Amino acid sequence: MAMAVGARLRQEKVKKFEDFVDRRLKPDLVNAIAQRDNLFQQQKTFLDLKKNIENLEKNGVTSMRSMVNLGSEVYMQAEVPNTKHIFVDIGLGFHVEFTWQEALQFISVREARQIDEYTHLIASIKAQIKLVCEGIRELLQLPAE
Repeated sequence: MAMAVGARLRQEKVKKFEDFVDRRLKPDLVNAIAQRDNLFQQQKTFLDLKKNIENLEKNGVTSMRSMVNLGSEVYMQAEVPNTKHIFVDIGLGFHVEFTWQEALQFISVREARQIDEYTHLIASIKAQIKLVCEGIRELLQLPAE
């Protein structure tokens, strides 16, 4: 009788751990990976900006004409009289005016910091999942892998 109660309690604990992994940790992991993938896309945009700035510097461009998308694929021609300062979207709808060098510095700092944050978050979630799985293994008294 006591063994049956102990086995039932173990099964309940295992069920709680499995639910925690399935309902909390796995969705958190999927979300963190999706956010990191979104970040990679943003970094591609910043890489394009970096290349454009470097081309402007290399070619000594001080003014230019460009086509600007107004929305719904409607474009208009724009005149940029001074390319020495540019506006960079820093997130949350905010744009900051930078010189070329400031923009390049901002891009390099942003790249390194954000990827590291998500990589550490993903590693942490994976470690938590592994720890819970190890707890389940011990509850079920299974041999270590």
